[in-house]
Formats: sequence, structure tokens, C-alpha cells
Amino acid sequence: MRILRLNHNVYQIEYHMVWGTKYRRKILKPYVKKTLLDSFQKTEFLYPTLHIAKVNTGEDHVHLLIEIAPSVPIAAMVQKLKAHSSLELKRKFKFIREMDDGSGIWSVGYFVSSIGLNEKQIERYIDNQDKQDR
Repeated sequence: MRILRLNHNVYQIEYHMVWGTKYRRKILKPYVKKTLLDSFQKTEFLYPTLHIAKVNTGEDHVHLLIEIAPSVPIAAMVQKLKAHSSLELKRKFKFIREMDDGSGIWSVGYFVSSIGLNEKQIERYIDNQDKQDR
């Protein structure tokens, strides 16, 4: 964990986020995952108060370890990450574009947990996500 600074505050906030694909479709193949990771990097560049420390996926879900400023609502950041990645994946992959019925490629909900002393344990869990699906 890093201690971060803005003009009027100093903070150390990390979250573990998870969300699934719509209907748990197994669309996050290795070649799709690369584009997904690129889209997260672009989102991180657009929002300076966002730092993505770790990302991994199963074929039907995404795990992220992120740092965001206390002034940023978690729900807003999840929406930005989902929206930007959805646009990128639909732009690049015809099969994803065709399966989208207008309700998006991600499930509506998500899981989020703040991270404290168990950061290393959660990092290992995220690192091993793609190994669990095999």
C-alpha cells in the first residue's frame, strides 16, 4: 500500500473489486483479456486519482486491486471501469458486439471490499484467479 497525497489530504485506501460478465458468459479469453487490460490502463490514465495495482480475470469475471482518492465514489469508479472496458471490447471484438443485447457485457452488480492488513493475501488470491478456472 502506498501513502498518497492530494492538495488537502493524505490517504491510503485500497479496494478489491470483482464483477462478472453478463449471464456469466465465458468471453474473457486470453486474447480478450489483453484488450481488457489495455482499456483499464487507458481509464487509469484518464483519472489521475485512480491507480490499478493488480488485475486478473477468470473467463467470466474480473478482479481488480485499486487505489482511489477518498473523494471518488466507489460506484462511480466501477461504472467508469465497466463502461470504458465495455466500449473497447465491443469495438475490437465482433462476437462481443453481437452478443450485447443493449444491456451491456458486464453484470449489473459488483463486489467491493476495503483492504487492510490482508493485502498480500488478497494479492495472491487475485494472482491465482486464472489458474483456478483450469
